[in-house]
Amino acid sequence: MSSQSDVVAPVVEAEACAVRVVDSEKVAMVTASLPDAETITELAQVFGLLADPGRLRVIIALLEGGEMCVCDIAASCGHSESAVSHALRLLRANRVVRVRRAGRMAYYRLDDSHVRMLLDLALTHIGHGTEGT
Repeated sequence: MSSQSDVVAPVVEAEACAVRVVDSEKVAMVTASLPDAETITELAQVFGLLADPGRLRVIIALLEGGEMCVCDIAASCGHSESAVSHALRLLRANRVVRVRRAGRMAYYRLDDSHVRMLLDLALTHIGHGTEGT
């Protein structure tokens, strides 16, 4: 007696070109438009920063709260002040956030509006779900 769980789905090969033909004009156009290696590395670093849930919570807290001190960010995110400080060091080193000092206090904010645009686009993308596939 066989059940539905015993049925094995066939293996489907990955999509590939049926006939290998290189469109040299298109390849040359795309190659010329690709950013240089240093820019690609910087892009990967920014997306890597955004890929960490803890750092992403810190960024979103700053998006929503504006300028905040470490203790307020930590309380908002549910993280320790030490973890938030570490995240802020990385974000600051990569020009995602900036700091303003007032006496012994340090207040952090997003460096510019580009991070908000990246997050807004990502949230819009996620909101579309599978409609676009």
